[in-house]
Amino acid sequence: MSIDLHMWPTGNGYKILIMLEECGLDYDIKWVNIFKGDQFKEDFLRISPNNKMPAIVDHAAADGKSLSVFESGAILQYLGRKSGKFYPEDERARTETDQWLFWQVGGLGPMAGQAHHFVHYMEDKIPYAVERFSKETNRLYGVMDKRLGDCEFLAGEYSIADMAAFPWVRRYAWQGVDINHYPNVKSWYVRIEARPAVKRALAIGADKMPPVEASKN
Repeated sequence: MSIDLHMWPTGNGYKILIMLEECGLDYDIKWVNIFKGDQFKEDFLRISPNNKMPAIVDHAAADGKSLSVFESGAILQYLGRKSGKFYPEDERARTETDQWLFWQVGGLGPMAGQAHHFVHYMEDKIPYAVERFSKETNRLYGVMDKRLGDCEFLAGEYSIADMAAFPWVRRYAWQGVDINHYPNVKSWYVRIEARPAVKRALAIGADKMPPVEASKN
């Protein structure tokens, strides 16, 4: 396999798995069990110094040497450049894609992640934290819903921006979000979920994490 994907089946991990499947690139999964602390092991820290997954090692980089990349947004951009797919070369189109990619990386992902923790995982609920992160996550869904009322996908055409956002939207119920309040997001979600490559990706590692809400809810 030319690319090693170091991941666990979380929102960020599935971003890269979906991209690899969409592009038809050869890859091999190296499971990083975050519940057992694999992300702190020395071998993993050499390729992901922030002890976060996913990370990749491309053994067939353009210069003929192995290349490691960490941070999901950077990985998606790298794979887009490598494959020439889902990351347009036209400057205006690429800028549009980058904007929505970074919107997810800097906004939807972190806020939804905090909502996961305070709404779902934390036993002793902190009302202020639940309200703060649920409210901000819902605000971001509103931003996305408005955008998707104007175009079929976040950057106009299906791109790495959609692949970045989709795995996080899958956990809408865990975030305290009623997807029916965001009909454009719901329609977008169903369109992406139906893609063959997305189905293949989501089937990988599905037994390692709690189930998600069905898209029909």
